[in-house]
Amino acid sequence: MSNLVVDQKILPDISKPQWDQSTYSGRARHFFSSTNPLSLFSSHARQEQCREIVTNYRKGIISPTLTVSELWKAKTLYDSTFHPDSGEKMFFLGRMSAQMPGNMVITGMLLSLYRTFPGVVFSHWINQSFNAVVNYTNRSGNSKASNERLFVSYCCATGGAMTAALGLNKMVKNSHGLAARLVPFAAIALANAINIPMMRSSEVTEGMELRDENGELVGKSRKMAILSIAQVTLSRIAMAMPYMVATPIIMNRITRTAYYRTRPWMQKYSEIPIQTLLAGAGLYFTTPLCCALFPQKSCVEVGHSLQRYSLGELGRYSRQVVTMLQGAVTL
Repeated sequence: MSNLVVDQKILPDISKPQWDQSTYSGRARHFFSSTNPLSLFSSHARQEQCREIVTNYRKGIISPTLTVSELWKAKTLYDSTFHPDSGEKMFFLGRMSAQMPGNMVITGMLLSLYRTFPGVVFSHWINQSFNAVVNYTNRSGNSKASNERLFVSYCCATGGAMTAALGLNKMVKNSHGLAARLVPFAAIALANAINIPMMRSSEVTEGMELRDENGELVGKSRKMAILSIAQVTLSRIAMAMPYMVATPIIMNRITRTAYYRTRPWMQKYSEIPIQTLLAGAGLYFTTPLCCALFPQKSCVEVGHSLQRYSLGELGRYSRQVVTMLQGAVTL
């Protein structure tokens, strides 16, 4: 069978992900594709070519030589580079594909500069600043998260992370063992528990939008907003846990070896690069695998979660509505 798009009996639906999002494996494949850091190195010409392929396809203009695989590759790069609402090219540090390399460098600093006051302040400030850039870049066109709320969330998350790190460092004072090395993870977990609920607090007070299978708004739900925020927070903490726990354990073992102890140059210069590389290896897998923990869209019973508008208005809709569950990927 021909792989040309024009020869397909049913044209690919690029308004949805390429893989089945009702299964974990399908979601994982989707996020491995969308978080691929190699897309950061695509040329401007290639990016514009993909934009043209996608926009023309949506208008019904299909090149006779375009294959299905080329279409999906163009859609993947387009989604990674251009904002889904505005269509404008996103700042490269805010793209999903920048998550692994960006967080790799930041994690290396978090895990290596945890012993001193300036190191704690600088590394957590950099981390939360990067998160703020990601949140702002990926903010949807109809987002209710104002610039003021983004700034307040940023300040609270930064302050919470610094306070937790400095307080825990004081508790494990003079300890150079594993407990001290795990302080950055505890601080990051607390920052996530502060940042995500604050960013999406309007959904709790006003309710999360619920839409039917045709994308039409049918109501709002506070219950689904709380569930969604809890799932996002859990997935972000789970994303950080493997490499922010495993890396300190490995580094702690390395520092106890005779080879390490007898080489002053290694003690002075090796910690940041070793932990950065270990964090990068972990991030390559945990970012897509943890983003895939929960579906971005879920079906819920109307009667269980809907703040109704009116019985007459709801009567014409199906029993199930769709709600968005996940937000931007940050540490």
